[in-house]
Amino acid sequence: SGTSAPNNMVFHLGSDEADAMREPDGPPLQVVMDFNQSLRGLAVGAPVDFRGIVLGEVTNIGIDYDPKTKSFTMPVTMNLYPERLGRRFRETIESKGEAARREIIEREIIERLVERGLRGQLRTGNLLTSQLYVALDFFPKAPAAKIDSARQPLQLPTVPNELEELQVVVADIAKKLDKVPFEQIGANLNSTLANADRLFKQLDTQVAPEARDTLSAAKQTFSAAEATLQQDSPLQSDVRGALKELTRTLQSLNALSDYLERHPESLLKGKPGDKQ
Repeated sequence: SGTSAPNNMVFHLGSDEADAMREPDGPPLQVVMDFNQSLRGLAVGAPVDFRGIVLGEVTNIGIDYDPKTKSFTMPVTMNLYPERLGRRFRETIESKGEAARREIIEREIIERLVERGLRGQLRTGNLLTSQLYVALDFFPKAPAAKIDSARQPLQLPTVPNELEELQVVVADIAKKLDKVPFEQIGANLNSTLANADRLFKQLDTQVAPEARDTLSAAKQTFSAAEATLQQDSPLQSDVRGALKELTRTLQSLNALSDYLERHPESLLKGKPGDKQ
């Protein structure tokens, strides 16, 4: 005979055999995340995923108006099951104290994880149906965020998904391109090309002939210089004759200088045998 169930005992009915046979997840931790993008494709019951492990599910999707920023946010409420993070996580919680403080300990641990970069992000689970799910992951380069571990429900920070970031970048590029004066640049380019064409034509009709004349005159000058400096040219003969005459003159002056050095009285008396 089996043991009788106590009065008012609640039994959990699983959606299928696998759900009924799986180990209990423990009490859920309710959290909320605010998103600033369209939630089309996200539905109640969508999974909350941490690197391929389903940690919970979406329980509510809403919309909220912020009068300070005059903008809308999309709060998504979900249940997380921290015990699904593994045996070490469960042991850490159990080592911190009694079960009555379980949720407080879970919140403190998640607060430290947020300080290390834990963020929520919307991701596409199915490209054909555009179904979305909520992903939890670490983003070390995300802006610093601090949560209030006493808030009910616990609010976790979020980051934009890659598609949203790409859309922001594309929109920013489009705005910058829209400010570029393409018509003015085209007109300036056409004007520059026209000026360049006129310059090339001027070089071809004016400068080129003058350059050819200058080159021809320079060639004639070099030819004349070459003819003048040849060994059998009249200029070369005259130069050689002048150098010979200069050499003889220097020799005579040298002999006179030697004689005067030996006979300085000849400046007064003259050479012997000279007429008085």
